Amino acid sequence: MPSPAATPAPAATRAVVEELLRRIGEGDAERIAELYAERADWKLDWPEDEHGRTATPWIRHRSTRADAAAHYRELAEHHIPGQAATEIERILVDGGDAVVLGEIRQTARPTGHAYRARFALHLTVDNGLITRHHVYEDSLAVARAFAPGAGEEDRRRGRG
Repeated sequence: MPSPAATPAPAATRAVVEELLRRIGEGDAERIAELYAERADWKLDWPEDEHGRTATPWIRHRSTRADAAAHYRELAEHHIPGQAATEIERILVDGGDAVVLGEIRQTARPTGHAYRARFALHLTVDNGLITRHHVYEDSLAVARAFAPGAGEEDRRRGRG
């Protein structure tokens, strides 16, 4: 366990997390990536099976600041601009760790299918930079939106 002097103040952690969320909202992948350490522990709660993942290439484990920038570029490339929103419900901070809870709303560019996905984002901040980025999200909602024929069932039922 780190000594109290080595543990980042919650206010400093919160400031980095809030800046990350602000930059994500602006959409500049390079500026977002500046908030990540050169090496970071980046994981996503997604089935390890690679089958069917060509439609969602941004969803994979990462480890570098350059990877972080690539993630945000790929995410933008696969969604329709102006048809996205994120609702942040809570930011919980404990020393250098923070958990962001919320819901994303996006529209898949290849299918035109809109989706909502609840998420929890666990971040760790060390020396003002993000060293851990673990995402837990409704991967089924994302996968369905990018699946061939996404939205056809809703259209047949008069919901799309």
